[in-house]
Amino acid sequence: MALPLLPGNSFNRNVGKEKFHKSQHWGFCNNVNMLVSEDKPGIGGELLLGRKTKPKYSVFPKGMGSDAPSWVAFDKQVLSFDAYLEDEVPDKRQENYRIRRYKIYFYLEDDTIQVNEPELKNSGMPQGTFIRRHRISLPPPDEDQFYTVHHFNINIDIVFYGRTFKIYDCDTFTKNFLKKIGVKVNPPGQCPEDPYMKMRRETLDCREPLRPYESFDTLKQFLEYDRKVLRFFCLWDDSASVFGDRRELILHYFLSDDTIEVKEVIPHNSGRDAMSLFLQRRKLPKYGPPGVYQPGQITDRTVLNVYGGFGENRVVGYLLDKYMLGKVDQEFYKDSDLFIGATINVWGRKVLLCDCDEFTKSYYKMKYGIENFTSIPCKAPPPPKIERKFPPYTGFGSEEDSLRSCIGLVPTPYQKNFQKFLEKDSYGNTSNILRFFGKLFTHKCADLNRMFVISYFLSDDTISVFEPIEKNSGITGGKFLKRIRVKKPGQEVFKSELSEYIKAEELYIGAKVNVNGYLFLLVSADEYTLNYMEANSHKFPMSSIELILEKLKEEESKSREIRLVFIAADCKHRKMVDYNTFRDIIMSLTVGKLTEHEVITLARHYQVPEDTRPDMNVLMAQAHEQLKKNTFENFERLIATCIYEDREKKKVLPSKDIKRLCKSSRLPLTDDLLGSILSGFKDSEEQINYESFFCALNWRMNPMPEFEAPSYLKERCEDEWLGMPSPIPVKYVNYVRILKDVFGFEEE
Repeated sequence: MALPLLPGNSFNRNVGKEKFHKSQHWGFCNNVNMLVSEDKPGIGGELLLGRKTKPKYSVFPKGMGSDAPSWVAFDKQVLSFDAYLEDEVPDKRQENYRIRRYKIYFYLEDDTIQVNEPELKNSGMPQGTFIRRHRISLPPPDEDQFYTVHHFNINIDIVFYGRTFKIYDCDTFTKNFLKKIGVKVNPPGQCPEDPYMKMRRETLDCREPLRPYESFDTLKQFLEYDRKVLRFFCLWDDSASVFGDRRELILHYFLSDDTIEVKEVIPHNSGRDAMSLFLQRRKLPKYGPPGVYQPGQITDRTVLNVYGGFGENRVVGYLLDKYMLGKVDQEFYKDSDLFIGATINVWGRKVLLCDCDEFTKSYYKMKYGIENFTSIPCKAPPPPKIERKFPPYTGFGSEEDSLRSCIGLVPTPYQKNFQKFLEKDSYGNTSNILRFFGKLFTHKCADLNRMFVISYFLSDDTISVFEPIEKNSGITGGKFLKRIRVKKPGQEVFKSELSEYIKAEELYIGAKVNVNGYLFLLVSADEYTLNYMEANSHKFPMSSIELILEKLKEEESKSREIRLVFIAADCKHRKMVDYNTFRDIIMSLTVGKLTEHEVITLARHYQVPEDTRPDMNVLMAQAHEQLKKNTFENFERLIATCIYEDREKKKVLPSKDIKRLCKSSRLPLTDDLLGSILSGFKDSEEQINYESFFCALNWRMNPMPEFEAPSYLKERCEDEWLGMPSPIPVKYVNYVRILKDVFGFEEE
C-alpha cells in the first residue's frame, strides 16, 4: 500500500505510480468549462493511468483558455463547513461526552484542508488550529487517495485521521459552488448542545452569589471622549439680591467622566477677586443642594456583613446588599440636559445657557440631530454713560498738557502719536512733506506780489511758512512761520473742548488757507506733493481721477461743443493742446465745477509723454571734447580692425562687438556716454555701421560746434520757484483720450 504524499513519506516510483501526478487540462462540454483528467507520461516516462471522475465545473464563465491550470481558476476560493465532534470524557461524573465545534476549510486551488476550533472562554482545552492545512488522505482502505470537493456535503460524516466530524451546515458561497458542480446539497442540520455547558449555565443562573459583581466600567467612555469638552457661555442673573448683578460664566462639560466645571468671566475694574474657578470640576446634581448626609450614607455599595476566621487576617470576605436598600439616588446633569436656552441649577443658582462654541454645536448636531443654535444675548445692557465735563482752557501751556491735569491726580505728559511719527517721518528720498506755493491774499499794494512756500509735515501735522528771498524787493525774506500746528479760524480760545487744527486733506491747489490771520491762496505744488495726493486719492478727493471724470460726464449735453472747441484749438491736428489752452477750455465750459487742482490732476493723467532722449549733437559735442583732451586719433586703426572682423563684408557689426573694440582700444569715453552714442547708431537688428560711427567720432575730420550741455533736471525746490509763480505741470494734453473716456467719442 502506498503512503500519502505527506512530510516524511518518501516517494516510491514503482508503487502507486498510477495514482499520483495526474495531469489535468480544461475541457469543454455542454457549454460549461470543466476539468478533465487524462493519461499523460509521469516520472520516468511511464504512462500514468487516469481515474474516471466526475468533471469539475468551473464557477468562471467560459473563455479562460483550454491550457489554464486549475489553481488559476480557483485561486483564493475556499469552501467553509460547520462541523462538530463528539469527544468522549471517561471517568467523570458530570459528563460522558463533550460536543466540540469546528470549522473545516477546503482550498479549491490545491485540494488542501484545514480544521480550526473556535476558542471558547474558560474551556480549559487548547483551541485554535486543530489540523494544519495540507492534503488529507481518505480513510482505509482508500488511504492512497485524497479528499476532493466531491467528498463534502451537508449532514454527512467525514473522517480525518480516525476522528469522525459531522458536517451540519456551510456558508452561502459553499452551497452555490456545490450546486454549480452538480452536487445535490442536503438540508442543513443542527448542532447538539454540550450537556456540560448547559449544566454549567443553569448552575450559574440559579446560583445566588454571595458577592454580586457590579460593573463600573468607564474606561471605554474615557478612551473615546478624553480631551473632548463641551463649552457653554452662561449668565447668572443675581441682580435681584442686594448688591447683586449679572455675572457671565463659562461652563465646561467633560465628556470623559460627565463632570462639570464653571469659570467666571471677570471684567476689568469690577472690584471682584480673580478666582480661578466658580465651581470645581465634579458631577453636578440636578436637585442641589440635596442636604447634609452622614459619612458613608452615599456610597456605591452597601456592606451587609463580613466573615472570616481566627487568624491574623480575620476578614476573609464580605457580603454586599444586592438590592441596595436605603440607597440615596441622585440625578446628575448629562450632556442631554444641556442646550441653549436651558436653565440649570448650580447649587441653588439659576444659570442660563446662552451660547456654545463650534465643537459643541457639531457634537449635538451629530449625536442628537439638533440644528437650531440661536444664541441668547448674555451681555448686560450698557450703563448710562456719564458725560465728563472738563473745565475750560486756562491759557497756560498747550491745551493737551492742561487737559492732563484734569484726568488724573498726578498729571502725566501728553503722549504724541509715535507710530504715526515713525510711519510718516522723512527717510531716504521720501520726505513726507507736502509743499505748496502760496500767494498772500491781501488788499495792501506792498504785499500783493509776495509769494510763500507752505510746507505741511505729515509726521505731526505741523505747518511752516517760508518766504523766498528776492533781491531789491524791499522785503526781508526767510522764515515767515516756524513749524507749529495751526488752528482753524473762528474757534473760541478758552473752552473745554480741544481745538481743531488744519489737516492735510484741506490743502489743495486753489484753496484759501488762513494761517494765524494771514490768508494764503495755494497756486501750485511740487511733483512729490502731486504724486502723493494722487496715490492717496481716497484721502484727497481733488486728486481722484474717477471723481473728476464723473463731474465731466454730467456735462454730456455740452459734449459736442467741447469736442468742436478742442478741434478748433488744435490747428496742426496733432490731437493735443498745450496746458494753458486746455485749462481755459475746461474752466470755461464747466463753469466752475472743477477746481484748479482737479484740472491739474486731469491734465497730468492725460499728458503727452515727453521725449527724454538726449540730443545726438550734444552727445557728439561732449565726446569730441573728451577725445580732444586726451588727443585720441586712432580712428583709422579702429576702422581697419572692424574691416578685419567683418567676414561677410557688410560694413556692419553687432553693437556689443563695437563696444568691446572701443574698450580694448581705450577710447576715453565714459560707459554712459558711449552707450548713448551707440544706441543712436543702432538699426532694427542691433547692427552698427562702423565706418559712419568712427567717422562721426573723428573730431579732426568732422569737427562739431561747441554746445553747452544742459544740466540734469533737479527736483523743484524753494529757490527754483522764485520767479515762477505758477509753474506749468505738463506741456501738452491728449484731448482725444479725454473725449473717448468721458463721452465715448472714437478717435478719427
